[in-house]
Amino acid sequence: MVLVLMGCGSAVIAGAEIGFLGIAFAFGLSVVAMAYAIGGISGCHINPAITLGVFLTGRMSGKDAGMYMLFQVIGAFIGSAILYVISSGMGLEGTGANMYGEGNMVPAFVAELVFTFIFILVVLGSTSANAPAGFAGLAIGLSLVLIHIVCIPVTGTSVNPARSIAPAIFE
Repeated sequence: MVLVLMGCGSAVIAGAEIGFLGIAFAFGLSVVAMAYAIGGISGCHINPAITLGVFLTGRMSGKDAGMYMLFQVIGAFIGSAILYVISSGMGLEGTGANMYGEGNMVPAFVAELVFTFIFILVVLGSTSANAPAGFAGLAIGLSLVLIHIVCIPVTGTSVNPARSIAPAIFE
């Protein structure tokens, strides 16, 4: 919910003023904040792609992974609904759904696939038993900033199925 509300909200409400860099930082800082706020409770699983990676590495059961993914989409839907109410009340349109230019589906798909893989790699590496304790939130959030800086012009950046699904419902 927070990632969609703050990240997509920055694009919809303030995008013209803060540009790609500001939007990238809004997404990354949302993850940093949530990593330290809820990381100890849920591992800060706010992305079904990350949950799938954690499941595939044996760090989570299939039942837990399925429930996490369901509630990640529900949280993103709640964030999108809140953003829709705020933005439409301001006379703005959209909720930050992903996009790509006409005829550019292949580059968009490749970008999202590769950047999602990189993001999962950072999450799995920074949360491994051998990683320095206490720094995962920063590594994950800053890598998301970097990914957004590169990918916003390509797709609006997602690297998160829940973040893509929920805002698209309100477009």
